Amino acid sequence: MIRPKKNNVFYRYKRYFAFLIFTIISITLPFIVINDTHFLLLSFDYFQFHLFFVKFDMQELYLIPILLMLLFIGVFFMTALGGRIWCGWMCPQTIFRVVYRDFIETKLLGIRKRIKNKQLEPQGQYIKKTLAVLIWTLLSALATSNILWYFVPPEDFLRYIMNPVEHYVFFGVFIGTVAFLVYDIVKLKEDFCIYVCPYARIQSVMYDTETIQTVYNPIRGGEIYKDGVKLHNKKSELKAVNSEAACTLCDACVKVCPTHIDIKKGTMQLECINCLECADACPESLITWTNATAIKEKRKPNYFRPRIIVYIVALFALTIGLFVVGSQKEYMLLNINRTTQLYKVKEHNVVENAYTFLFQNTDNKNHTYYFRVLNNENIKIKRPKKSFILNANKKIRKIVVLTTNKLLIEDNSRDTPFPVEIEAYSVDYEDKIKVIRETTFIYPRLDKLKK
Repeated sequence: MIRPKKNNVFYRYKRYFAFLIFTIISITLPFIVINDTHFLLLSFDYFQFHLFFVKFDMQELYLIPILLMLLFIGVFFMTALGGRIWCGWMCPQTIFRVVYRDFIETKLLGIRKRIKNKQLEPQGQYIKKTLAVLIWTLLSALATSNILWYFVPPEDFLRYIMNPVEHYVFFGVFIGTVAFLVYDIVKLKEDFCIYVCPYARIQSVMYDTETIQTVYNPIRGGEIYKDGVKLHNKKSELKAVNSEAACTLCDACVKVCPTHIDIKKGTMQLECINCLECADACPESLITWTNATAIKEKRKPNYFRPRIIVYIVALFALTIGLFVVGSQKEYMLLNINRTTQLYKVKEHNVVENAYTFLFQNTDNKNHTYYFRVLNNENIKIKRPKKSFILNANKKIRKIVVLTTNKLLIEDNSRDTPFPVEIEAYSVDYEDKIKVIRETTFIYPRLDKLKK
């Protein structure tokens, strides 16, 4: 039998590169600011949401449902296509464990002897272990800061952290998250992926026969397990049954596995995170990133199947919808509320209605505002007489009085509400900044009018 060329893919180094790119992006994004607007920020202090350098007020959070749909469909797509590729290549939990176990414990402090053997827990070395925990605590503080930068902008973060009494909720979240990360990475380890992470519980329902996974090739390597039971413990036993079997039963794939499984047992193991370290470790290249169906039929996986195409179309449509809806941002918000007094009747049949207008300038510039009645020329604005200036990102409350001296209706039985459309606009950017709101103008019954 002709052996295939040894696998020199080295997925581990590709994962390290993916980790580096993901880390650089997550750390730098909060510091990229254009016109005082972040790429991604959900601020509970300012009640704002920043996305793609556009600032949205909390009243404009109609983007959130689209973002959530993008998130969930993206997870479905990624899982159906590549299994738990997120877990092995992008998940912060995996990145943190690699940093702590492979870099701090193994490369930096030498607590562990080899990266390729993750099953042997180091004994003793308590001073080095304590130092490793201290180093990771500092890195956990940095990681926690990075997470919080997406909720508290970096320009405010230092001020908050230096004043824990004034910002005790923020400080409590910071300390709690650091403590959790230390416990999770040092003590809980990969048990988080197996027992805690909800993604691991739902992944199998998203798989199909063409989902790409970390797969052992039993055709070339020989059948080691059947129905979860190990058939052979030695190479000689395997050779006695299948002389062409390439697996040496060296268990290098088992020793290197961070979640402590034997990939030869099959693909539907909840613990597998598609890290592909076992593929690097196998001296006979018997483990690859494919699926059992493709191995059996000796072909490449079918990537563009109906389910995947539907996911791609849905993601594309949602992305377009996100940009379209986001481009319709309102640079001025207006809420209109009636006062407790329905109307006021004055001499010469003059009727007044009072309202409370709450204006908010959501733009980054100061603007001058005024408004007009659109759908009824008989109703005029009595107060305020002039336009007013509202600074950037500020709110103002205005008492507005609408009036009419016309006889709108002759009705002796009841007061009559008239629908009114109010257009508020920026005097300096009228074409760009304007909103229309609906309210009612209450006209009194005839007997009250005559009084």
